[in-house]
Amino acid sequence: MAPGAGEAREYATTMAATRHDYYEILEVPRDADEQAIKSAFRRLARELHPDVSDRPDAQERFREAAEAYEVLSKPETRELYDRYGHEGLRTGGFHPTDFDLGSLADIFSAFFGDDLFGGLGARPGRSARGSDVLVEVEVELAEAAEGATRKVPLPVAVGCTACRGTGAAPGTSPTTCPGCGGAGRLQSVSTSFLGQVVRTQACPQCGGAGEVVETPCPECAGAGRVTEQRELEVEIPRGIHDGQRIRLSGEGHAGVLGGRAGDVYVLVHVRSDPRFVREGNDIVSAVDLTMTQAALGATVTVPTLDGDLALDLEPGTQPGEIRVLRGKGMPVLQGRGRGDHRVLVNVAVPRHLSDEQRLLLDEFGRSEHDGNYGTDGGFFEKLRSAFR
Repeated sequence: MAPGAGEAREYATTMAATRHDYYEILEVPRDADEQAIKSAFRRLARELHPDVSDRPDAQERFREAAEAYEVLSKPETRELYDRYGHEGLRTGGFHPTDFDLGSLADIFSAFFGDDLFGGLGARPGRSARGSDVLVEVEVELAEAAEGATRKVPLPVAVGCTACRGTGAAPGTSPTTCPGCGGAGRLQSVSTSFLGQVVRTQACPQCGGAGEVVETPCPECAGAGRVTEQRELEVEIPRGIHDGQRIRLSGEGHAGVLGGRAGDVYVLVHVRSDPRFVREGNDIVSAVDLTMTQAALGATVTVPTLDGDLALDLEPGTQPGEIRVLRGKGMPVLQGRGRGDHRVLVNVAVPRHLSDEQRLLLDEFGRSEHDGNYGTDGGFFEKLRSAFR
């Protein structure tokens, strides 16, 4: 188990309390393309970030906009939201990212890989949260029902112990950049017909950091972080669905200048089982009967998640009938109880008959009467009930 793996962990299966429509939050139409969504969030970020807005609800509205962008900017979560709304996201395992509200530059860097000021980076001397890491694991359906453990190898950036994350060689310290005086930015003023224009750019001497490392640490080459190979032990909870994510808090890349580490998101793929079809927490399977078994009754063996089970079918069992095995489905994720296992009965009609069998069936056919058959619902109604 890697260091820190015992810290608090939470599953990414809950949503923020807000139920506002994401398209309305970003003020875009439902057919907006990726660029329109990105531009809308940029505009709202500039308006609502608590550093620049004096509105009392600015912070809450900013978080709503960030959550809306996180959903609508990804094809998989957007499709889920368009089809099933907030409930579909919750069932699908979406969990909005919990980030610290730093400067606007930090926010734009986190979402877009750049910042509001055209690549200047974070405020000099300010700690920054480490990046998140995404890994994927696969489990069988039976393992998703029982719960499983997976060991996941991953490389992560950790703070350099030699320089304690400063990037400077032991015994030395970073010094204030003489070019910008520690501001990290340089300003120039020019006059045009519009008046004075102030241009701001990153300090070329320190790259916007506000500090320079004259003697880089030999262990990390001045980066303040080194890459370490870790192996995390991931607990797969009972009842997890395909495509859901598990968040391991604080297990991602180390932060900068003492900022907290990022998180590890484990994307879980649940392999399909040829014996079953999963419908939410329910399991659906089929059993094949011969014509004579259906007419005379039979005891058949049905595979379930708990092993094979003997199922008694009474005489006169009809094609499309459903037998419900209560509590034999998938466990409820982070809840109590289990779904059901519904068995769909299929009756096979023989394709090839011997002469003797044909005579026997012909004789049976002549002896039939209306009382041999009853109507208790059509086949398609029974089929539909299997997927309710």
